[in-house]
Amino acid sequence: MLVSDTFSEFLDNLVIQNAGTISLRYGELTAALNKRFRDTESKTANTLQVGSFGRKTGINGLSDLDMLYIMPQGKWATYEDGGQLRLLQHARDAIKARYPSTTVKVDRLVVTVTYTNFHVEVQPVFEQADGSYKYPDSKDDGSWKITKPREEMEEISAKDTAKNSNLKRLCKMARAWRNKHGLEMGGLLVDTLAYNFLSQTSEYDTKSFMYYDCLSRDFFLYLWKLPEQDRYAAPGSRQWVRVKKKFQRKARKAYALSVEAIEAEKQKNANEKWRKVFGRPFPLPTEAVEEAIPKSASNWRNTEEFIEDKYPVDIRYTLKLDCEVKQSGFRTSLLRNMLADKTPLFANKSLEFWVDRITVPEPYTIKWKVLNRGDVAKRRDCVRGQIWPDGGRMRKTETTNFRGDHIVECFAIKDDVVVAKDRIHVPIETTND
Repeated sequence: MLVSDTFSEFLDNLVIQNAGTISLRYGELTAALNKRFRDTESKTANTLQVGSFGRKTGINGLSDLDMLYIMPQGKWATYEDGGQLRLLQHARDAIKARYPSTTVKVDRLVVTVTYTNFHVEVQPVFEQADGSYKYPDSKDDGSWKITKPREEMEEISAKDTAKNSNLKRLCKMARAWRNKHGLEMGGLLVDTLAYNFLSQTSEYDTKSFMYYDCLSRDFFLYLWKLPEQDRYAAPGSRQWVRVKKKFQRKARKAYALSVEAIEAEKQKNANEKWRKVFGRPFPLPTEAVEEAIPKSASNWRNTEEFIEDKYPVDIRYTLKLDCEVKQSGFRTSLLRNMLADKTPLFANKSLEFWVDRITVPEPYTIKWKVLNRGDVAKRRDCVRGQIWPDGGRMRKTETTNFRGDHIVECFAIKDDVVVAKDRIHVPIETTND
């Protein structure tokens, strides 16, 4: 496949599949709030779809949606002095009255409405003369803050037009990379970094899909070389966007993989290398898929499962694994220290994996995946790769039995969405096989 065809198909695979359902829910929420505050039932008036969905930079699996409900100006006096929590409560009650079986709760700045596979954060606001919006913060005694989503959406759209429609596509590809590698990185930060990258170069002003391999490579190089800082100014609004997790190390790895993929462009494994960057939405060549079929049906069973086939993936939090290596008569060591010191990992050792750090708010569930790679795993018909529940321990014990590149993955699932993930590679050097 040509580079242009491959990346075009990749972007097609990122299209939000449930966009119709999302729009329907936005309309229902708008009607409920219009009924309460204006005694009408319009599903389109007085509302603004914001966030990634509103900026048109979201991808399939998007689970964290945002909506502004624009309050009647005549209601300002009702809530102006200390009425922030009351406003949120009234918005919650309006939605709950219309949809009593739906989970609706106040969460400091917003009213959160939880559906299957996604939730909507509804923010009642008062529009200001300059086009910005005042929104309530119910913390402590309450306060009013300013948000400027229209300026952000307009600036993103203007830059996208100026850059030959490359900005929004780059934002989507960056989200696929974030989800693949479990990087806690907010949607507005993704869009801001992509915007800043294209703003400082004219290289891709007239380019399109044929050059998206180089576009990806250069974007990751840009991210890698950025100095570490804790915030960036959002496009248009210039309001601060917080950096939750450093991204430079993973960007450096993505850059290296992109270089390898470009160098292997004429080889059969080029797309497999891009998959290491962007995950399963990146397409494989038809011949590669066809070649995999007889292998899975001959001498070994392809039992690998993929979390993307079971849940939407929308990484919003951090999950960090650690691993301890044990063997009777030997000192216990951390796997990461052994790998950093290039100490070989031999067979017949016990590995204790555990969730060392997680920022996902409770409740959530944990699931594990252990995949064995290599000829020995196939010969023994022991590829594994199934996804199993944790059982409440947030730990998993394994043993090093045979040579190969083994992978342990852990997923945090909240409201039927994978919101955090991590993986550890376990390279076993020797075997008794």
